[in-house]
Amino acid sequence: MDSQELKRAGLKATLPRLRILEILERADPRHMTAEDVYKALLDHGEDVGLATIYRVLTQFEAAGLVSRHNFESGQAVFEINRGRHHDHIVCMQCGKVEEFVDEVIEQHQRDIAGRYGFELIEHSLVLYGKCRQCASRKN
Repeated sequence: MDSQELKRAGLKATLPRLRILEILERADPRHMTAEDVYKALLDHGEDVGLATIYRVLTQFEAAGLVSRHNFESGQAVFEINRGRHHDHIVCMQCGKVEEFVDEVIEQHQRDIAGRYGFELIEHSLVLYGKCRQCASRKN
């Protein structure tokens, strides 16, 4: 995404917006909190306040550029909206988030919706567990 994408979304291509978009584009892991974005910007010598980051992320979400997820941790995470559906599995211990796509699960969801007389428009599936690293650690 670039300044043209921002303009198509009805947003001015300001320096803070471009920098935040760049951070989200290069994010690894792909899901970042506003605080993660803030720290990444500080690491790159950028002086963007946390309130500005929250405001920009909200604007990006409203424009459909990013998706916001509120997993069990209670903290919102953001990812670039690439237009491809995927589901998530979240580690309850460390907060690690993995994405997955499973056509069998997708078909079951469509079948269930149809069985109950619904046309499935959108859905979100989040699985919670422990990642391998956390499961292998002694408590």
